Amino acid sequence: MDQVRYEAPNSLDAAVGLLSGSDGMAKIFAGGTDVMVQIHSDLIEPDLIVNVKNIPELTGITHSNGSFTVGAATPVVEMQEHKEFCKTWPGVIEGAELIGSVQVKGRSTIVGNLCNASPAADSVPPCIAAGATVRIVGPNGERQAAVEDIVLGPRKTSLEKGEIIVSTTFPARPPHSGDCYLRLTPRTEMDIAIVGAGVNLTLDDAGTCIAARVSLGAVAPRFLLVKECADALIGSKVDDEALAAMAKAASAAADPISDKRGTKEYRIKTAAVMARRAAEKALERAREN
Repeated sequence: MDQVRYEAPNSLDAAVGLLSGSDGMAKIFAGGTDVMVQIHSDLIEPDLIVNVKNIPELTGITHSNGSFTVGAATPVVEMQEHKEFCKTWPGVIEGAELIGSVQVKGRSTIVGNLCNASPAADSVPPCIAAGATVRIVGPNGERQAAVEDIVLGPRKTSLEKGEIIVSTTFPARPPHSGDCYLRLTPRTEMDIAIVGAGVNLTLDDAGTCIAARVSLGAVAPRFLLVKECADALIGSKVDDEALAAMAKAASAAADPISDKRGTKEYRIKTAAVMARRAAEKALERAREN
């Protein structure tokens, strides 16, 4: 590989300028847990690497009016240590905790997991289920986007040249809300999901589901936000009938490939199982809150 230019700007404007002005391949380095592996595996040959760890807007977790904003360069371990965030969004933490080993979590970020654009990424479905949004800054200004609108397919995102995701914001939670993320893998630890399911729901005082979001990973070229799954839950007591309808909708939405981890048919079948289990755990948490 030819010589790589490395920059570590201290401001967002400088980082955007470097990325937008690059003639070759430019990669953002937040944790580096994907970029470095891809370089060493000869999957990419970047001309420019921009380390964004020194940019204040991209680090830390803030809590305001019930919502949480997580800087894009904030490592997973910092999220794990934030007690209020973990209590409020346990499903998001369940997904984030599955990003590699303890050592990897000291560097990795949920935005890096998102922008790597693998349909099997574990932290993305629970963020989509949560209704999280990202703040994006680029040469043409600033915009907001839903997490589900970022990944377009394997290794492909909706980000334009020079754009940087600055932070992820998780909305304030109503009472009686709960979320959960579950995945199925061939091994217990550090493997890629065969199926991932994130569920977030809210109950009224009578225990009826009044809001729900269900997201699936590893069962299509991009992450799915399955409205039919949510519709099966909303207006119900999240009873067996509603859960069965939601599970059926999850399988119907799945359009996976067959690979060494599982066949297409197996993924379609287990999408229903994982979605139902995640919904049951989210319901349990909602009843406790």
